[in-house]
Amino acid sequence: MNIYFLVEGKTESKIYPKWLSFLAPKLNKVDYFDKVVADNYFVFSSNGMPALINTHLHNAVEDINKHQKYDYLVLCLDADNKSTTDARKEVFDFMNDNSIILRDKTKLEIIVQNKCIETWLLGNPKIFKKNPNNDFLKKCVTFYNVKEDNPELMGKLLDYESSISIFHTHYLRELLAEKNIRYSKANPQGVIEKPFLDALIKRNKDTNHLASFKYFIDFCQKIK
Repeated sequence: MNIYFLVEGKTESKIYPKWLSFLAPKLNKVDYFDKVVADNYFVFSSNGMPALINTHLHNAVEDINKHQKYDYLVLCLDADNKSTTDARKEVFDFMNDNSIILRDKTKLEIIVQNKCIETWLLGNPKIFKKNPNNDFLKKCVTFYNVKEDNPELMGKLLDYESSISIFHTHYLRELLAEKNIRYSKANPQGVIEKPFLDALIKRNKDTNHLASFKYFIDFCQKIK
């Protein structure tokens, strides 16, 4: 079993390998796509959309078809303001329009983070603080209580000028700061260890929240 992960950002390239070490421990990461042998995976960060689809998807398929040792190409991307269905359709439409075809051996799997990976991370109830000190965080908690309500259904504050994904990231960063954890996309400390992952899995089992996260967990069970 060899897997090529094409992920949207640097954050995923740090979080996914750590989580895979818990969820699919038999898989070993390689640093170059052509170094896979057996039970290996390779992670390539596209540094965002639309480069993931417009440039790197074609390159990844070309490398995989040439190397012929991959069982899966896994695309990991944010839905942001789209539905997970529309985000997947965008990938399929682009592949059809540009005649991008994987060889029969390799299966395509699309993991859509609804709205972004930080949305999943907001689902850990242990990081939630009902009465925070930070004024922005107070507004966030009043607007949407991510401990009680599904983070994947949260939009953004009406006066928040940036995207939904940036708002979710900002919300998460402030929650973690209340726990003295300094989170950034370049250094997602505090969220990559097993207790944090276990809390997200438990949240999904207890509430059926975080459906797109469950899709990722189910895929890991399949490759395990």
